Amino acid sequence: MAGVVSKVAVIGSGISGAVCASILAKNGISVTVFESARGPGGRMSHRRETSEDGRELSFDHGAPYFTVNSKNLEVQSIINEWESRGLIAEWKETFGSFDFSTKKFVNVDEEGSNKRYVGVPGMNSICRALCHEPGVESRFGLGIGRVNWLEDIDMWSLTSLDGHDAGHFRGVVTSDKNTFSSRFTNVTGKPPPIDLNSISDMALQIKEVPTIPCFALMLAFEQPLSSIPIKGISFKNSEVLSWAYCDSSKPGRLTSRLVYVCELWVLHSTAEYAQHIISQAGFQKPSSALLTKVAEELFEEFQSTGLDISQPYFKKAHRWGGAFPAASIAGEEKCFWIAQKRLAICGDFCVSPNVEGAIGSGMEAAAKVIKGMRLTPL
Repeated sequence: MAGVVSKVAVIGSGISGAVCASILAKNGISVTVFESARGPGGRMSHRRETSEDGRELSFDHGAPYFTVNSKNLEVQSIINEWESRGLIAEWKETFGSFDFSTKKFVNVDEEGSNKRYVGVPGMNSICRALCHEPGVESRFGLGIGRVNWLEDIDMWSLTSLDGHDAGHFRGVVTSDKNTFSSRFTNVTGKPPPIDLNSISDMALQIKEVPTIPCFALMLAFEQPLSSIPIKGISFKNSEVLSWAYCDSSKPGRLTSRLVYVCELWVLHSTAEYAQHIISQAGFQKPSSALLTKVAEELFEEFQSTGLDISQPYFKKAHRWGGAFPAASIAGEEKCFWIAQKRLAICGDFCVSPNVEGAIGSGMEAAAKVIKGMRLTPL
């Protein structure tokens, strides 16, 4: 049929979409991945920055690592494959908590209940590899503005944000909740790309996914922060900070072996702090002045631990407006599947608000699509 460039469109190249696309391709289904950002990863993105003196830096400014329950055999099997391919490695460092009320470290735990995995050489390495496997075409920097079901030809039509035809597809998988969420409207002023009300009676259940906002602060220091005895810190009794981790201590990071870069840290704000800022500034892209203000406030809170924390030579904040889901909405189903129209909705917001949940949801969406495509051959 004229206009058909692929069998299935996957919207979003986060871990859920990337896993789904990879599995579909391995099962002989050609896939086109659409991603509005310049590269894959979603909240597993790996950000590159340059300091004022020209030093090249890179940060995992979203999810710092992920764990997998050993009883989750399906997800564990794909983790084992990634590890054997060198896409991930275990992050063997000491983690713990810091209590702002006592100014002391507590609950220091070297191992933790599960292994901590990171992408190598960045968290986005997994998604990047999956999005470039045979049978997967990835189109980065191309956001989808409209997804329409064409009843007469039993196919989907996709239109880019700038109004251009993005192709016709037999099936669609979206791992980007903004494609059906009102947050898309808050940011763009346009209706969400997918009108769930017109295609499913599950619209009310799916339409709004509660999310947790967060600001991330990327820091680079000339010297190691030797006063901090651990590499991952969860903060207690702080209204501003929730997390801090030494990003350059992860395995496979080139920066950890370059003297002129020295030590990189990432801080995460609390949801309450982020929500307060967003309630004042709105959902539109934050200004440079606002991000500078946020950077100063997060770093001041970091210094107020009383630890010997020197001034960084690089400091920059980033806003995660809705990347972190607050709840799961699909339960045991793991994804939403509208069989009549071959539409799957997957993501961490479907199973559990973490990377493990996203992987499982992507795997289930792929299974649904494969079965649905076989039942409705051309």
